[in-house]
Amino acid sequence: MENNSLSINGQRLWDSLMDLARIGATKKGGNCRLALSPLDGQGRDLVVGWMKQAGLTITVDQVGNIFGRRAGRNNALAPVMTGSHLDTQPTGGKFDGCFGVLAGLEVMRTLQDHGVTTEAPLELAVWTNEEGTRFVPVMMGSGVFAGKFSLDTALDACDADGKRVRDELQAIGYAGAAPVGGRPIGAYFEAHIEQGPILENEDKVIGVVTGSLGLRWYDVTVDGMEMHAGPTPMPLRRDALFAATHLMQAVINIANDHQPDGRGTVGVVQVHPGSRNVIPGRVSFTVDLRHQDAASLSEMDASLRQACAQVQGQHGVRVDLKDVQYFPPTPFDASLVGMVRAAAEQAKLPHRDIPTGAGHDAVYIASIAPTAMIFVPCKDGISHNEIEDAKPEHLEAGCNVLLAVMLARSC
Repeated sequence: MENNSLSINGQRLWDSLMDLARIGATKKGGNCRLALSPLDGQGRDLVVGWMKQAGLTITVDQVGNIFGRRAGRNNALAPVMTGSHLDTQPTGGKFDGCFGVLAGLEVMRTLQDHGVTTEAPLELAVWTNEEGTRFVPVMMGSGVFAGKFSLDTALDACDADGKRVRDELQAIGYAGAAPVGGRPIGAYFEAHIEQGPILENEDKVIGVVTGSLGLRWYDVTVDGMEMHAGPTPMPLRRDALFAATHLMQAVINIANDHQPDGRGTVGVVQVHPGSRNVIPGRVSFTVDLRHQDAASLSEMDASLRQACAQVQGQHGVRVDLKDVQYFPPTPFDASLVGMVRAAAEQAKLPHRDIPTGAGHDAVYIASIAPTAMIFVPCKDGISHNEIEDAKPEHLEAGCNVLLAVMLARSC
């Protein structure tokens, strides 16, 4: 059988997703398998069992990342890798992360079914604690692998109950012996649901992911003066909330001025003293700015700082802007992105180029190896939610694109 005539078993992929979803199933149809919990351990055990049945050789490293290797004709070549994560949000869905792992597994199963041996070896990765819900930092396993933070930083991280990563890895049986990182990667592909509404709204089946949006996070505090709401005339007020609302609208306007890829969000707001008849004296809020172009993100940063200065001068308040975190935009490998686009065209699947606005393990791996991602739609763009959903035929299409590009890169 010619490699270009291979296709995955869509029903088997769907059944595997549904079998995994029974572990940590929630009442609303989602999943709760927090990283390194007993349920995460059960999910890992199930998937590792499937990986072994597909003929993969299993290695677990010291932060619990799992690698399943399928030998090639020339095992001296760097492997073509795919993967994602199995941990979920507390009220997560059945597809976020899990689709990428099980799509990679289905590629391996398909090659096993048809007796196909690639020139380069293939690997399937299951990264530890991508979600960052129970333990921080987020994208922990891939972050240590890519050298973004140290192994001890990860292993010593504690959850809200004071339980450490190193102890919880031991408890579920995934405290591996292999060093973290240093594994060669010839290319890395990650399949994922979009987690946004663009593909569905445009009736596209495949998102050709060109890279990740850069991100800037800030904490903003506006200090005015709390005073009695009745006796204080409007012109004499130093209303921190009124001033803050101008900044919050500026965040949205800045993003709108940098379309189509600009994003601006105020996610958390705290008002002090929080009394009905007291003029607010302090307002604290978070700001999230994103763009896939570094220069545009810098312009957005400058505009936010200018807005803070203007509000401070016009409203008689003090504005403190604190930088919290910065992730630079990460372009994916142009050659691999082109392969994803060509595979979608070859399969006659409606597709479009798209950046990822969310963090993924692929973003860290892109700093050390050629990387690309494949998106498929999710219903109403909803993710990190128990009602997260995707069509079986879209998942199958995305997995077939993954099969095509892994074969093209490894043969």
